[in-house]
Amino acid sequence: MADSHAKMTQATPQEVIISVIAGLLAPLLAIFLIIQLVLGIQEDHKPDTTSEAAQKATLKRIQPVAKLVALDANAPRVEKSGQEVYDAVCASCHSSGALGAPKFDARGDWAGRLGQGYDTLVKHAIEGLRQMPARGGDSDLSDIEMARAVAYLANSAGANFKAPEPAAAPAAAAPAAPAAPAPAAADPKP
Repeated sequence: MADSHAKMTQATPQEVIISVIAGLLAPLLAIFLIIQLVLGIQEDHKPDTTSEAAQKATLKRIQPVAKLVALDANAPRVEKSGQEVYDAVCASCHSSGALGAPKFDARGDWAGRLGQGYDTLVKHAIEGLRQMPARGGDSDLSDIEMARAVAYLANSAGANFKAPEPAAAPAAAAPAAPAAPAPAAADPKP
């Protein structure tokens, strides 16, 4: 044991200095190369703040998360046609057959359902059935709009259902009674 201890020599100050410098050189070189890489990438990607596309992108990024829309509760409600309801609500499932929904214009998918009758199909559309939510997920749709959508979907698959007609427009206001003639003004003759 004494022999192994005797063979160990002490490092000279020069060897210590070289070891410390070599140990610091590798990390400093790595840091320098990383900085050069980042600067090179940034140089290639200078933003063009004058272009219209950059301004539109900036406006899109800073737009509000939500918007407040005030609606007049007394405004007349405009009912949608069957195709409008289908395009806005029903197409998301019935165009692809998602969750077992019968596809638009697919006679085979609708064959068993058409036998249930128009009223039953409308009831299922309004109340929901299996995976389909009530009113297709749009609670703002009226029963008439749902009935129109059912007729539109079923008729695309060969049914001959009659969709509810739009409500008649209110009768035009009766013309006002002719106004009584204005009293003649006093004659200003002297």
